[in-house]
Amino acid sequence: MRSLHIWLGWAVVLANLITGLWSFLAHWRQELRLATLVPTIYAGWGLTSLQVTVGVLALQSGENDAGGLHYFYGFLCLAAIAVIYSYRPQMEEWQYLLFGLGNLFIMGLALRAVFLDPIPV
Repeated sequence: MRSLHIWLGWAVVLANLITGLWSFLAHWRQELRLATLVPTIYAGWGLTSLQVTVGVLALQSGENDAGGLHYFYGFLCLAAIAVIYSYRPQMEEWQYLLFGLGNLFIMGLALRAVFLDPIPV
C-alpha cells in the first residue's frame, strides 16, 4: 500500500498541474473551455480524495509514519477542494480562474506532502 500511496501522490501532483494550467488558461481563452474540462477537474479531485483515503488506510495499518505535516497537507488538499467547490456558484464569471488557481494550490500542497515524506522516492 505504501508504494501505491507514493505513486498516487505523484499522480495527484500531475493531475492538478494539468487541470490547473488548463483551467487558468481557459479563463482567458474561450476555445479551451471544452466540455471535458470540468469533468477532468472533478476526476482529479476524486484522485486526490482516493490518495488521502489510501494514506489513511496505510496509517491505520501501520505502514505509514510520515509525520504530522504530511498528514496536515493531505487534509488541506481535501479542505481546498471543499472550498473551491463551494465557491463555484458564487464565482460563475470567474469559475475557470477559481479552478485554475485552486488546482495549482492543491498541486503545491500535494508536492509539499510528497517531499515531506521521510522515505526517499
